[in-house]
Amino acid sequence: MKRTALISGAGIAGTTVAYWLSRNGWQTTIVERAGDLRSSGNPVDVRGPALPVTEQMGILPDLRATATQAKGMRILDGAGHPIARLPMSPGNGDVEILRGDLARVLWSTTEHDTELIVDDTITELRQDADGVDVTFERSAARRFDLVIGADGLHSAVRRIAFGPEREFTDHVGLYVATVQFGGPPANPDEVELLNVPGRLVGLHPGRGEAGAAFIFRHPELTGLGRRDIAAQKQLVTEVYQGIGWRVPELLDRMRDADDIYFDAVTRVQLDSWSRGRITLLGDAASCVSLFGDGSTMAIAGAHRLAIALADSPTDPQAALRRYEAGHRKLTNPKQRRVQLAATLLVPAHRLTLAARNTVARVLSRA
Repeated sequence: MKRTALISGAGIAGTTVAYWLSRNGWQTTIVERAGDLRSSGNPVDVRGPALPVTEQMGILPDLRATATQAKGMRILDGAGHPIARLPMSPGNGDVEILRGDLARVLWSTTEHDTELIVDDTITELRQDADGVDVTFERSAARRFDLVIGADGLHSAVRRIAFGPEREFTDHVGLYVATVQFGGPPANPDEVELLNVPGRLVGLHPGRGEAGAAFIFRHPELTGLGRRDIAAQKQLVTEVYQGIGWRVPELLDRMRDADDIYFDAVTRVQLDSWSRGRITLLGDAASCVSLFGDGSTMAIAGAHRLAIALADSPTDPQAALRRYEAGHRKLTNPKQRRVQLAATLLVPAHRLTLAARNTVARVLSRA
């Protein structure tokens, strides 16, 4: 009889681990809270340890074919004047791709082998030495050999099996809001980044459809609802008042948008990613990504988890320990460097911003 795995979350980590587990003889089921497999259009990177994984999956040509069109990054001063241009194609094989395109390609690899439950979520987990009894909000209760929480920063699996979110999360000091415009970009080959102290505006050409990102420093907000889009739009509007360039136009577009992505930049840290036959993967286990490499970590971690389970078919706890020990070697350095990454991306003070821009000018001439 095949071993069974329930994966919470149909994102990058969830679909990747479903592919590898199915390939290794598991019967896989994904449960996704959303009513479909839509994903944000934000650009993400597939690089480093994720590249050989996607190559083994046979999808690297598809990822390259659907990569974004950006060739360079232009850094602007507070008035919108260019001060540096950095290339985005260093020739090392990295792929920048819209997150939705990456999710679609990954799902295509496992859609015929993986059961998908949409518009549902896990509400209770009870485990013993041999498996996990799972209660869903809508579907009938079932039993699985393994449950994988690949359900992101606000993981339901982590909350149910490990404890409240506040026990494992640290606010990095930044918030991010992104919106897709659907129209052609003004500069189809370049990402434009405008910084003033504590605030960044980014324009990305995507694959012919422009998108904007607002990343800003702000104390932690405890009363702003995750689904209160009107309040989120109001906050972004207030934070970015008084900035010139195209910012007033971009704020108008954001206010008119039906949907935006909004969240805090948060570091997730746990002493252990597993409890018995329940384990965490991707952002649910080790979130912090300021430069688009969360998808890379998710793909690499999913592959490592599946390989560890294949190597220890009769001892899942040993497999989960080996997965965590190996993948932490990739995630721990990024967790330690998060404040440095935040400083480089959104300098808080004028002197820090000037120093960052000086380095950018030197690199652009190199």
